[in-house]
Amino acid sequence: MYELLKLLEKNARLSLEELAAMLGRTEAQVAQAMDDYEKAGILRGYTSVVDWEKTERDIVTARIEVQVTPKKDRGFDELAETISQYKEVQSLYLMSGGYDLALTLVGRSFKEIASFVAYRLAPLDGVQSTATHFVLRKYKEKNIILLDTPKDERGVML
Repeated sequence: MYELLKLLEKNARLSLEELAAMLGRTEAQVAQAMDDYEKAGILRGYTSVVDWEKTERDIVTARIEVQVTPKKDRGFDELAETISQYKEVQSLYLMSGGYDLALTLVGRSFKEIASFVAYRLAPLDGVQSTATHFVLRKYKEKNIILLDTPKDERGVML
């Protein structure tokens, strides 16, 4: 039922009843499939996309490129596990190209992000260098457009 995964990826708020109707299955079949996917680690969570710019809360997002020295036995995994434990780290990827790890970090200020990089990330054993890029504006996230399109207020004359 890969179609179930596609539906949940697009809208995790669909009810069992809605999913069952869309898939031509029973609610029990859908619930069982979701349980199976959760147990197999395929479904890892259900999240929302929040446009923090529209809230009162100050949020700063940064993309950080990290060059590391892989460990002899575990490659990049050991350091990636350590970095992924930090609650500020929203995503972490092993990359090809000019750097090894790419992470997305969220904090309350530029200073907080800079402190994280200087005092927690850069001193880790195996980290060779970092490059921090601050996100100035998000236009699209998780396949959801965050730009509000202006409403056409010219009116329609019939």
